Amino acid sequence: MFVHKSNASIQSFSYPVGTTIDRFIGQRQTEHPTAKGELSQLLRDIVLASKIISREINRAGLSGIDGMTEEENFHGEKQRMLDVIADVRFTSALIKGEQVCAILSEEREGIIDTGHPEAKYIVIIDPLDGSSNIDVNISVGTIFSVYRRISKPGEAFTMEDFLQAGTAQVAAGYILYGASTMLVYTTGDGVNGFTYEPSLGEYFLSHPKITQPESGDYYSINENQRESFPDQVKTYLSSCKKDNLNTRYVGSLVCDFHRNLLKGGIYLYPSSEQYQDGKLRLLYECNALAMIAEQASGSSIDGSQPILRIQPEWHHQRVPFFTGSSNMIKDLLGFST
Repeated sequence: MFVHKSNASIQSFSYPVGTTIDRFIGQRQTEHPTAKGELSQLLRDIVLASKIISREINRAGLSGIDGMTEEENFHGEKQRMLDVIADVRFTSALIKGEQVCAILSEEREGIIDTGHPEAKYIVIIDPLDGSSNIDVNISVGTIFSVYRRISKPGEAFTMEDFLQAGTAQVAAGYILYGASTMLVYTTGDGVNGFTYEPSLGEYFLSHPKITQPESGDYYSINENQRESFPDQVKTYLSSCKKDNLNTRYVGSLVCDFHRNLLKGGIYLYPSSEQYQDGKLRLLYECNALAMIAEQASGSSIDGSQPILRIQPEWHHQRVPFFTGSSNMIKDLLGFST
């Protein structure tokens, strides 16, 4: 009897080994006979860098790399050591992978030349979103977008390669470094999530074909400047409270987005007196998450129009950002004037 109980216990807690992300990427490539494998390799490069960052974050408190540097990034934000480490790791992985001709990183002012002019892709990345939460052990993340360059391979890249509307993305994703590390991405054919198993050094498909619920019980917003929010947002927030919806706001964009993606909800970062154009960056944060939301049956707007249809004018452009369950976005639009 004792042996029977022990076996049952072991069976219930055994890890279900399934499809690795490498195999998944390879299977998707075979669905496109003309594909040459460049995008597959690019995604594998991001996967590799994310494993290194996951390790660094997990030991940050013990290794003393969760503190501040003496530097500020282009946006005037104090850089943490992990911001710099994440930027270097992802940039190095993409350069060595040779599938990207240029990179835009939120941690740097200008374009990074990878030295691979023949490559046909460019990457826009926020290496470590929410890094101010590192020293209190709250989840943080990485956000990335992949585009085909407009300029011809072999020629010099230009800023126009990066100033493309979100509808031009060929892939987008994020990595969430939390209780477990998860990588969620789309190539325009649905959204899939993978959980990292550190003892095996592998990501496994854990959330296939993610679909965001049409409605949810959560709304995520920092209400500190509520009085200066647009009337549309203030009215919507009043309706949320009237309907007894629950507030869930961590302050790490990837974390808040991920929860609402899986459970249903809406994330709101409107314009305010302090951030008259919104705070979040269109290219580094909003476009990637908007593509994921739409591929998962959700929606993303700037208050009136779809995020993915906005034509960028500047690579550090900020916009108001509302993303989440489709019915909740429709309700928000219903309060527009």
